[in-house]
This record gives sequence, C-alpha cells and structure tokens, in this order.
Amino acid sequence: MLILSLWIAGTTRTGKTSRLVTEFTSWVRGRLIKPKVKTVPQNLASAILVFAANNNNRREFNDRLALAVDGTYPVVCKTPVGFITDEVMLFFPLIFEELKLKAQFPLRLRPETEQELATQLWRNQPDWQALCEIDNEYRLVRQTLDLMQLAGASGVPTEDISVMLQQGLLGLDLSQENQSYLWQRMGELLLLWRQWCLERGLLTYGLIYELYWRYLLPNTKYQQHLQRRYQAIFADDLDDYPAIARDLFEFMLDQGASAVFTYNPDGKIRLGLNADPDYLAGLATRCQQEKLSSVTNNTTNNNLAVEFADTAVDLVTEKAYLINTPDAIQSLQTISRAELLRQTAEIIIQAVQQKKIQPSEIAIIAPGLDEIARYSLIEILSAKGIGIKPLNEQRPIISSPLVRSLLTLLGLIYADLGRLVDRDSIAEMLTVFSQKPQAGKLVSEIDPVRAGLIADYCYHVDPEYPYLSPVETFPRWDRLGHQATTAYQEIVKWIETSKVRQQQQSFITPTILLSEAIKHFLGNSKYLTSDKLAVLRELIETAQHFWEVDRRLRQNEPSFQTQAATVAQFIQLLRRGTITANPRPLRQFSPKSDAVTLSTVFQYRSLRSSHRWQFWLDASSPLWSQGGAATLFAAPLFLKQWKGKTWMSEDEYEMDRQRLQRILRDLLGRAEERIFLCHSDLGVNGTEQAGPLLPLVHGARQYVLTT
Repeated sequence: MLILSLWIAGTTRTGKTSRLVTEFTSWVRGRLIKPKVKTVPQNLASAILVFAANNNNRREFNDRLALAVDGTYPVVCKTPVGFITDEVMLFFPLIFEELKLKAQFPLRLRPETEQELATQLWRNQPDWQALCEIDNEYRLVRQTLDLMQLAGASGVPTEDISVMLQQGLLGLDLSQENQSYLWQRMGELLLLWRQWCLERGLLTYGLIYELYWRYLLPNTKYQQHLQRRYQAIFADDLDDYPAIARDLFEFMLDQGASAVFTYNPDGKIRLGLNADPDYLAGLATRCQQEKLSSVTNNTTNNNLAVEFADTAVDLVTEKAYLINTPDAIQSLQTISRAELLRQTAEIIIQAVQQKKIQPSEIAIIAPGLDEIARYSLIEILSAKGIGIKPLNEQRPIISSPLVRSLLTLLGLIYADLGRLVDRDSIAEMLTVFSQKPQAGKLVSEIDPVRAGLIADYCYHVDPEYPYLSPVETFPRWDRLGHQATTAYQEIVKWIETSKVRQQQQSFITPTILLSEAIKHFLGNSKYLTSDKLAVLRELIETAQHFWEVDRRLRQNEPSFQTQAATVAQFIQLLRRGTITANPRPLRQFSPKSDAVTLSTVFQYRSLRSSHRWQFWLDASSPLWSQGGAATLFAAPLFLKQWKGKTWMSEDEYEMDRQRLQRILRDLLGRAEERIFLCHSDLGVNGTEQAGPLLPLVHGARQYVLTT
C-alpha cells in the first residue's frame, strides 16, 4: 500500500520511475473492491493525478503505468502545462465571471501566432520605433512575451515585471537611461497585450499560467472540484516542473491526498525554461524521503557515471589535473571539422558492419547541431544503409517544396496577391504538382526545364489578378510534349475552377482549398515519406489555427481586414520560417526504428533515454557550458530563490558551471558502454576550439581509426 507521501530522489537511471510505478500499482490494486475485479470501480475512475515532465516522457510513462496494472485503471497522464491548460479551458466560466469578461469560449494561441499578433498590436505604440532601435523588433517581441511566460510559471503578477527587471538587470551593457525605459515599457506592453487577449478570449501560455495560479486555483468552487475528484498524485521528474505546480501539490496535500514524487538533482533540464527545481524540492519536507543510487539498485555496471562522473566534473572545473580515464572514454581528434564528421561516421559504419553494435544503440550528441553536421552525417551513414534519426527535428516548413507550391497556389486563387508570386515559384509549383507514380516512385511529368519555359511564357504577372494563360501562349508549345502539356492543362483547369468557386462561395476558406489541393495533387500519400507527411500535417494544423484566430478577431472587430489581406499575412508568416514541422505526434505502435539517434544535448536529456555508445560531437565547443536557446531572457529573476539582487556576470558564470556539471553526470549516466569525445581543432566557423571539456578530451585515450 502507498504510504501517505513519498519523495524518491536519485541521480540518472537509478530506478526512480520504476519505484513510482510500483507505488502506483500498489495504490490501484489496494483500492479495487475485490481481487478479481477486472475494471476499476466508477467512484475511483480518474481519481489520480499523473504527471510527466514532457510529451515524449508522458506517452511512454502512460503506457508503462497502464501495463503495470494490466489495463484495469484508466490512466490519464499529463504534463504540468497540459494539465493547467486543460483546467483553464474547462473552468474558464469561473475566470470570466471573476474578471467580468465577455462570455466566450477561450482560444489558445500558438507561439508563432502570439508573436504575430503582439507585433501588430505594439506597432501602434508611438514609441515603438524607438524601442526597436534599442533591440531588433523580432527579438524584442519574443523576449517580452517570454517574460510573461516566466512570470506566469513562477507565480509573479504581470504588473511586477517592470520592477523586477529594473532591480535585476541593471548590469547589462545599455545606458542606464535606456535600460530603465526599456524595462518599464516591456511591462507596460505586456499589460496592454494581456488586456487585449482577455477581451477577445485569446490565451497564450503565459496568460494560461497566470489565470491558473492567480484566479482559478484560489477559487473555492474549483478547489472543491479538486478535493472531490483527486485522491492521489504521482509526479515523475519533479525537477522539470514550474513553480506553480508546487502550489497545486501543496493544496492537494493539505486536503489529505497521497503523493509520490521523483526528483533528479542531476536533471533540472528545463531550468531557464519555466522550471524551478529548487522550489519544487521544498516538497520533500512534507514526504517520507527515499534516496536511490546505482549501488542500491544493482545498476553499477549499466552506466559510466558511477565510475567516472566525479572525476570528469573535477577535471572540467579545474579541481584535478592528472586523471586515470577509463578505457570506455576515448577521444577522436582531428584538425578540421569536416574530417571529424567523416571519421565519426566511419567509426559507426565499421562498428555496425562488424556486428559490434546495432544503429539503435548509438547516439550522436552535440551542444548545437548546424546544418553542415546534420547533412554530412545523414548522407554518409545513409549511403552505407545505416539509418539516422534526428531527434525532434524542427525545420521551417517553408523549406519544403510541397508547402511553397501550395502557398503559390493560394497566390493564384485569391485576388491582390500577385506580389507574393514570381516565375521561379510558378515553375517549382508546376514540377511538384505534376508528379505521378511511375515504377513505384513519384516522377514529375513537367521537368524543371519545361516548367521554367512555361513559367516564362505562360505566367501573366499582375499584382491583383495573376494567372496562367493557355499553353498555346508559348510559341513552341509543341516541343513541350504531350505528357507535360496535359499535366499543365490539368493544373490550370483546377486553379481556374477553384478561383471561381472561391469567388462565388465565400465560405470556402484557404484551409479547405489547401486540403483539396493536397488531395488532388498530392493524393498518392503512399509515395510520400513520413517527413513530407509531417510537413503537410503541420501546414494544415497551422492554417486551421490561423483562421480560427482570424474568425475570432472578426467577431470582435468586424472591419478587421479583407480575406485576401489575411491570406497574404498567412503566406508571409510561413515565409518568415518561424513555423516548424512539429505537428501533434501520431502514436507509433510499430517497434522503434533501427537508426542512430542524432540530437542536441538538451533534446537528448529531455528524451531521458540511454545508449550503449555515445558520440559527443564538438566536444571542445564552448557551447557545452552555455544555456543558449535553452535559457530564456531574464529567467534567473523569476526563480523563487531570487531575492531582488542585481544579476551579475559572476552569477551567470556560476549557473553555467553548475549546468555543465549536471550535463556531464546526466550524459555519463545514460552511456552504458562507451563514449567517444569527438574534437576538431577548428570549429564550424574556423575558429579554434577551446571549450570547457578540452581537458577531458586530452585526458582520454585517443582512438585511432583503422582502414
């Protein structure tokens, strides 16, 4: 049976989640009325709050819990932000009653839409240009919106943001006058944005956080719901949760709920991205504490952290100079980075061909993955028949010819969009949309040369009504051939028919047109690879969301803008490259593919997986000790431990040092057999590499690639 509350702490891969699953199983089985009952009683359904740190972990954790109780309990696992979002959406009537808002169903904004709408709103401010001279517009908007998210996750009122910035960021390299003015205006802009969103029922992540901790959680009706519904909490990886999650857990514990928490002191992956691990650690005092280690769980031989973590940390923090590096840690050293990429791939190819290891047991991890490294490794390994899987790859969907062609199509159907269409995009569209299956693959009936000729002679340039003229407009159209001519005529016919329908039936939205175009021109989905299907799914999801928001804005502002202007805005939004192919994931019931994992450090740690072999790419890069994209602007000020002290460079250095130590311990704990430290004297930009892991590289036994 579950004890009242249990705090399970331990480093990487010491069995914390397994221990939680055991407690979960005991809780469920202990509350079934009869031992042979096949399903949970109705009054116990959904009586447990189950949390995981992120979506990848959530899906696997959910399946693991369901299997542990043989499907007898309806497990519903959420991430903290997922749970909070669902609760705010479900109980929104309680919020708009208290805030005296217009009664309407809330609509959540995606980050790229949030960026677009906030930019439009703030451009109307008289001093906007002056603010953009202090910082460029895109970064100014993004950082300002991130502040609202940080504040919401930590339980800080939006009104206090300006004061906190002025207290904590006086040491930045701006004049004191500009600093004070910028911090003040950032807070004022957020208050304006907050009110604008609430009046229209639009919710951002930052606003959702604030509405939850400030208005919903203190609401007595909502508290009664929590008390009546939930009897226990099972939360895995608490070191990645926002501070306001503790407020929820504290309330549930006060009401007599049972709880099991797991916590990894070497985790804290999302520190700097809304998480406040040290504040969450305070819950330990309310629980019986249990500390796990590799020794207690008999996993000493399953990872390299036990043998080498302390030594590695001492070496990179200059606490040790002479070390005995285990044979499992080896270095690969070259002069140029191109040679480093080639040799890294060659080691993998040799090992796989010699049956020493399977591709799925290998991970290539880098502090930052540039396109050169990604492309080189994929090309070299794929050429030898070895699969490679970039982890959570997020490329702009505008990089896909399919997406560019569909946007060009919109430019030909809607009026006043001629300036967004050019001859090159027309030629690309003709090539893409003329693809037909031949011999088991897609082949373009209009090749690029013929497509270019058609675009030159048959595309009529017009800012208002661009169109494709009949093929006979090309003087030597007979040389195009029957196949290309027929394909072109079919494309023109579909465009003209759709243009007439759109003009006659205004309810045909761009989303419908895009869906019909995909079905008509790209309907042979069995010939489309998974990455192309993901891009098309993301395009449709983005379009649906965009026009949902557009419909909401028109309800509040009838003279908002013409539909053509909205379509132009949509096309320009995609062309800026801020939307990536990362749609809502499909469940995968097939076995995991036998492919090498390629990932950044942050993504790999978030996955919480392990591999027999790890290759640490660019091991001597300075990026290993830097937060980079994994740290939001001014994030340290929104940690509960911050006491109003000005954030100095020394504080930044200490935070980076601690992060590096956690990364080392965590990655070593996820390596089961061998680590290759891949170092090149020169980095991707030609500069000398001298990052914090360089002593580790020099101390390891050098690997010699055999030919």
